[in-house]
Amino acid sequence: MRKLLTLFMAITATLSAQEAHIVVEAYSGKVLSASGSTEKRPVASLTKMATAIVAVDWATATGTDIATHMIQVPDIVLQINSSSSIQLAPGDTLTLRDALYAALLSSDNIAALSIAHHVGGQLLARRGRGGDPVLAFVAEMNKLAKATYAKNTLFVNAHGLENGPKPGYSTAADMARIAIHAMRRNAITFIVRQKTRQISVNGAAGKRSYTLTNSNELIGEQGILGVKTGTTRAAGPCLATCMDRDPVVRTKPDGSKGVTPRRLIVVVLNSPDRYARTRQLIKAGWAFYDPWLAAGAPVKDAKREILSTPAPVR
Repeated sequence: MRKLLTLFMAITATLSAQEAHIVVEAYSGKVLSASGSTEKRPVASLTKMATAIVAVDWATATGTDIATHMIQVPDIVLQINSSSSIQLAPGDTLTLRDALYAALLSSDNIAALSIAHHVGGQLLARRGRGGDPVLAFVAEMNKLAKATYAKNTLFVNAHGLENGPKPGYSTAADMARIAIHAMRRNAITFIVRQKTRQISVNGAAGKRSYTLTNSNELIGEQGILGVKTGTTRAAGPCLATCMDRDPVVRTKPDGSKGVTPRRLIVVVLNSPDRYARTRQLIKAGWAFYDPWLAAGAPVKDAKREILSTPAPVR
């Protein structure tokens, strides 16, 4: 264990002053490494993890099929001064699922805002209330943050751009909480693990198709399931990653089998080489976690050693 501790100290020492990271095993909450993980800072398009959760949870709660439910691109998308990877324009329509693919794989800001506008409007209508649908959606994102114990997070939009009067912020630790929560949803897990995906958009000139490529360069490597990339001038290069390994199976004294699933969540913020850093942290994370688990998963200070997250709903 001393050698492993030295390894993590070496990794942390090479981090830039502005970089933050956290490595956590998702099922146990065991924090395996952290540096600047509670510092508030912009997180760019990692924001879209929360956007996806709110949208998917709304669909689940209302029995809406994201594969067939259509949404329309609103006029307000012109206000954010962002290009679209699939040339989305006001009046275009696409399925909610294809909008989620665009937002999560190619990090399309117009798609994310369109999702927020549509779902927010549906939420207001269901409550018999008027108001700004995007603000209603963002309010749900902040309720989500509170529910997942992401207490140092403020969402101000659905895309993560820093183009409004009030900046949003989060932390590496809170983004890990959001990532853990996102990857408990099969619909999101299925989307973010795709390397490419073909989607369709209906526009004034008819139907057009696009092949999206996942912006996450780690997709395709063994065990990598996602989750989200993000980059802005203020946030720098960011990456939230989820990696699974085969569960550990042990025979108990009574002869029964004990199964321990293993899932690593790594979040790096403002990392100049986010992919190399994440690979390094993944390798070190497993090297630290497996001996800890074999030793009986000892915890001396739960507040410092365990990332608090709500238990999954059964």
